[in-house]
Amino acid sequence: MLELLLVVPEALVEPVSDALMDELEALSVSVEDADADTDHEQALFGEPGMPAPRGGWQRSIVKALFEREETATEAATLLLAQDWAHDVHVQSLQAVPDEDWVRVTQSQFSPVSITRDFWIVPTWHEPPAEAKRVIRLDPGLAFGTGTHPTTRMCLRWTSQHAAPWPRVLDYGCGSGILAIGAALHSAQQIDAVDIDPAAVVSTRANASANGVDLNAGLPDTAHGEYELVLANILATPLKLLAPLLCGHIKPGGHLVLAGILERQADELKEAYAPWVALTVSDTEDGWILMTAQRRA
Repeated sequence: MLELLLVVPEALVEPVSDALMDELEALSVSVEDADADTDHEQALFGEPGMPAPRGGWQRSIVKALFEREETATEAATLLLAQDWAHDVHVQSLQAVPDEDWVRVTQSQFSPVSITRDFWIVPTWHEPPAEAKRVIRLDPGLAFGTGTHPTTRMCLRWTSQHAAPWPRVLDYGCGSGILAIGAALHSAQQIDAVDIDPAAVVSTRANASANGVDLNAGLPDTAHGEYELVLANILATPLKLLAPLLCGHIKPGGHLVLAGILERQADELKEAYAPWVALTVSDTEDGWILMTAQRRA
């Protein structure tokens, strides 16, 4: 394996990365801050599930992996020959040791504990002895794999308040992990909806792999009222969705919201105040879980 390292200005990170992957036969492409670990290092943060605020750093290192040296050399030559790539420079072309990349990737992910007896376990691991309820889900293969605090807090709430809910709605289901978690805690009819058709396909596949029966579809398939409404999205869409989500809560039913930063609590309380009184039920790593119960 050969790794080509290019120094790329921010404006060219995306076109260089696309060219390497789509036209120049790179096996993978990654981007790093060229000034990392120096006084010029820049923090570049985004929120989960949302596009990065910028495509790269002012000076980025684009790393491209190739199977053969001649392919890597030809890629660099063709790329630098483009008129628009005059500010791109080759830093190095170096051999990298052959490894079992599947094994290396899998070794980075271990079972995730939600509660003492409720776990998320990748398929290549055996469940821990204490696990009585297990969601089988592989990191990197879906949207929402239990490694983020917002997902863990939702699942923890579901486990701690487990009930034979007649109807449950997972709005913005992603991988379906929250819907699956509810099913494992005695929920009966479950609707899991998302605006992304790929998420619907992912939810159906994950539900099948976990032996869970649920209805997955686009948002217009959600109808009527539910004893439990779950939504792990982000604060801005949650505020916009307040009338819709609250309209789906059955009297006496529960609303569970995640994807909210601590500083956004008051915004959410205000947005939902006409229907329910939100409170902070859990917090982890700067994220909060907000819940409410509709008056019976």
